[in-house]
Amino acid sequence: MEDSLRLDKQLCFRLYTASRLIMQAYTPLLSKLGLTYPQYLVMMVLWEKDGQPVNDIAKRLYLETNTVTPLLKRMETEGFVERLRDEADGRKVLVRLTAAGRALEAAASSVPEGLAGALSPCRSLTPNAATGLFSTLDDIIETLSR
Repeated sequence: MEDSLRLDKQLCFRLYTASRLIMQAYTPLLSKLGLTYPQYLVMMVLWEKDGQPVNDIAKRLYLETNTVTPLLKRMETEGFVERLRDEADGRKVLVRLTAAGRALEAAASSVPEGLAGALSPCRSLTPNAATGLFSTLDDIIETLSR
């Protein structure tokens, strides 16, 4: 067998597995808020800046608008956001937090700490290592998103 085809030699497999397990660790934290992981990402984007066009949210999350739109529709049904036509440009749909969506931010403030607790047994993930990991992942994302 070609060594380069071994599963344990694949960076993509490690990234995929780590991503899947991190999302799994988020599940109990987010279920208390009534959010899925993708919904949580949208909420974080809107907590940073409310009233954004769907296209901007999709770009920020490195997703296609046809992936984000059904997600936003569910979030609107659940009462977290509202979608409105932009008065200046009727082709754009703006997404705004509802009062319930804004109130959820305070409850969500414990989520990062909860994930940090789940990762605390990971001895190699020191603050310096985390900074380096962020930088490496940012570089990978930038390179592959071109």
